[in-house]
Amino acid sequence: MKRTRTSNAWLREHVNDPYVQRAKAEGYRSRASFKLMEIDDRDKLIRSGDVVVDLGATPGGWSQVAAKRMNGKGRVIALDLLEMDALHGVEFIQGDFREDAALQCLEASLAGEKLGLVLSDMAPNMSGIPVSDQARVMHLAELGLEFSRNWLKPDGAFLVKVFQGHGFNEFVQAMRAVFKTVSSRKPDASRDRSAEVYLLGKGLKG
Repeated sequence: MKRTRTSNAWLREHVNDPYVQRAKAEGYRSRASFKLMEIDDRDKLIRSGDVVVDLGATPGGWSQVAAKRMNGKGRVIALDLLEMDALHGVEFIQGDFREDAALQCLEASLAGEKLGLVLSDMAPNMSGIPVSDQARVMHLAELGLEFSRNWLKPDGAFLVKVFQGHGFNEFVQAMRAVFKTVSSRKPDASRDRSAEVYLLGKGLKG
């Protein structure tokens, strides 16, 4: 299929993106790795010995960072609907987090062990219909929040990608009902024009 001018422009931007070039040079699977590194440098989320769950993990950029920073102490469990090439120090579960079967498989792997950190970079396949896409993004975020509420340690943290738009303020309030502190993060590796923002909840209430 012939590429459109828009897709050609995106491809040029992607190839010339400094974070894409850094990822290739430093052996990271995606430019998203640098988003997590910057947030973790600031907030100290990845702790050696903890169990970390990475939702929406493929191609593995965030799991890769978590495993490296934990240095073999603890567990990193990645889940995604799509296949992911094996990563040293990372356990992978392929499944759709929206479905009970994937959640049950993940919970079985945890075997009752509580988590230090839940990462969610989940995003649906975009339809191009903004209202529908935003609703699906927020639904995934809500599922991640519910999982975090049930499985985090009292001092654990939840980092989730959302997009500003309909339902955003309501989700922030839902986060505040679960966590003692809720902050927003916009790392340098997140493109300026993108509406994405990362919300960070720390310390479970109650």
